[in-house]
Amino acid sequence: MKIATFNANSLRKRLPIVLAWLEQHKPDVLCIQETKVQDSEFPLLALAPSGYTITFRGMKSYNGVAILSRRKPEAVFYGFDDGGEPDDSRLLRVIIDGIPIVNTYVPQGFEIDSPKYTYKLGWYERLRNYFTKHLSPQAPAIWCGDMNVAPRPMDVHSPEKHLNHVCYHEAARTAYEQTVAWGFEDVFVKLYPTRQQYTFWDYRAPSSLAANKGWRIDHMMATAPLAEKCVKADVDVEPRRAKEPSDHTFLWAEFSI
Repeated sequence: MKIATFNANSLRKRLPIVLAWLEQHKPDVLCIQETKVQDSEFPLLALAPSGYTITFRGMKSYNGVAILSRRKPEAVFYGFDDGGEPDDSRLLRVIIDGIPIVNTYVPQGFEIDSPKYTYKLGWYERLRNYFTKHLSPQAPAIWCGDMNVAPRPMDVHSPEKHLNHVCYHEAARTAYEQTVAWGFEDVFVKLYPTRQQYTFWDYRAPSSLAANKGWRIDHMMATAPLAEKCVKADVDVEPRRAKEPSDHTFLWAEFSI
């Protein structure tokens, strides 16, 4: 099973990139974040030639998640179910071949002294509780998406300059690490523990890609029974070099199941 994740930063703008990547790489599942399209305007017709089953939940101009799968999901779940804000345009879980796949677009947080950052930290706590409620560390499961956290110094360029950035601040990294510790393993790090590889290069710095000044904030996680079956993982930088690209690119992993 080949699973990929991609923050599109507007799916309608990135349709050529997504369709080309699907045709070339043929993943079994593609999780997309930041689709930025409300459900009534989701580009189903444009994606139909891909042959994938498409599950999605979005809102106008912001957020939005989707999962494209070769097999029709056996079950689909949108958002949190803990009585708080569902945030269903940021959290989508499907069951495919009996394996739960959780696609998340974690809040960015804006600034560390803002309510949005407090919400981000709470979001991670809610997600950990969500895992406890719906998954088991002893059973196969995937969690992937834009986590908006660079976990290690090597996962961000010039880490000493980003200590107060919402995607590298100590509290954000701790919240992320505690959620991962529920029972997930980063399969890219498992295969390449010393490899520095970014998944995001900021638009606001036009030379960021050429200078490789990026962040690794998109992640692919698996519980132990599945992590041990991960045989390949990589980041495809080429889509970031395409015409009108997203500021993120594709991360994928293959599992021998």
